[in-house]
Amino acid sequence: MNKVFTIDDDKELCTLMKKCVEQENLTAVVAGGGIEGLHILEESKNACSLIILDIMMPDLDGFQVLQQIRQTSNVPVLMLTAKSDEEDKVSGLRMGADDYLTKPFSINELMARVNSLIRRYTLLNPTSSTETDCMVFQGMTIDSLNRLVFMNDVQVEITGKEFDLLSFLAANKGKVFTKKQIYTHVWEEEYAFDDSNIMSFISKLRKKIEPDPEHPFYILTVRGVGYRFNMEA
Repeated sequence: MNKVFTIDDDKELCTLMKKCVEQENLTAVVAGGGIEGLHILEESKNACSLIILDIMMPDLDGFQVLQQIRQTSNVPVLMLTAKSDEEDKVSGLRMGADDYLTKPFSINELMARVNSLIRRYTLLNPTSSTETDCMVFQGMTIDSLNRLVFMNDVQVEITGKEFDLLSFLAANKGKVFTKKQIYTHVWEEEYAFDDSNIMSFISKLRKKIEPDPEHPFYILTVRGVGYRFNMEA
């Protein structure tokens, strides 16, 4: 059975969310703060399908907890906050959150997001050794079989060549490629010294997939060399 782990110091809200989660035939676990939450996660070896994480907590804030979670786990994280500041949302997504919900919120919306995140995680991270045609990163899923890209469970419309470019970099996460190498692998033809064409494709792709295109998280520029897909994604 899928387990939902909530880390929030609001006891009344935790009680309500626990009840709603259990009504969906999911196991619910609650921690009243960041330190307690990390302790429970460590003891259980991150054995859960989703973490609901509040940002504003007295001991460790949600960003600090998220940072530690991402050192050992890619479990989906849904962040909660009383703030509607876009900067908080961007910060959370860049640090590895999969979704974001601003308080106050409706229980129906919460559970819709919970079920969506769990469904994606369990389908794209099978426990068996069966191979999958999907690459799953923080907030991003690349479906190689159907040539689709999803950002936070929402399909992104990209061109065929943009998909080829993204797939190539993502499949070689962390490796730096020159513009010539990218052109040779993605366009599959002799390099024509057309750096502006590659830069244009990278720019258009970033506008479609990056939370903040001016400060990319996924496709990073290696100054004087080329590009690489973020190892931390």
